[in-house]
This record gives sequence, structure tokens and C-alpha cells, in this order.
Amino acid sequence: QVQLAESGGGLVQAGGSLRLSCVASGRAFSTYTMGWFRQAPGKEREFVAGISWSGGNTYYADSVKGRFTISRDNAKKTVLLQMDSLKPEDTAVYYCAAGSKSYANRQTDFGSWGQGTQVTVSS
Repeated sequence: QVQLAESGGGLVQAGGSLRLSCVASGRAFSTYTMGWFRQAPGKEREFVAGISWSGGNTYYADSVKGRFTISRDNAKKTVLLQMDSLKPEDTAVYYCAAGSKSYANRQTDFGSWGQGTQVTVSS
């Protein structure tokens, strides 16, 4: 298993940008598919973005495609989520997750989770 810790959340105006970071500890980070999920108040947790173990493949939810970019640095055991053109509906707690399945996008595909970081977008 891998331990995950997110950072970088905060308050931003609509149209602004934030960059979330997720640092991993433990073994074999470079073998995991990594993902970002979010959960808004009163809503279920939803998939945002995923990246393959090598970083060569990325995939996104339709709601963030073209605005968010996921990347990873295996040497630093870090995965990033660059969020641009933020909208009020992006407000949520954002979670980093690690899993073993390729192109994973369901919560059950991921076995390790961080504690989350709050992102608030004001209109």
C-alpha cells in the first residue's frame, strides 16, 4: 500500500487557477495508476482525472476536459492536478487515489486514498 497526502487547495475566484499536489510514501509508487476524485457537499464522490503508471496515458471526466491537467513525477513520488478556468461547480474536496487497474475511474478501482484538500471557487 501507499500513503497519500494532498495539498494546494484553497479559495479562488471563478476563472482562476489552482494546482493540487499529492505526495506518496511507501513502495512502488511508479507501478500505480493514480487518480483524482472530488466530492461536493451533498453529492457522491466523482472521478476527475487519471494517469497511467508511466504518465503516458491520461484521461478525464467530461466536466473537466480541456481545463484540468494531470501529471506525475515518479522520481518525486508526486502527482499533480493543474486546474484552470475554474468554475463555482468545481467547488469540492479533492482526493488523490492510487490503484492497480489500468484506466481506472471507479472508486472501487483504487485501494489507497488521501485525506483530501478543499477547493472553493467563488463566483
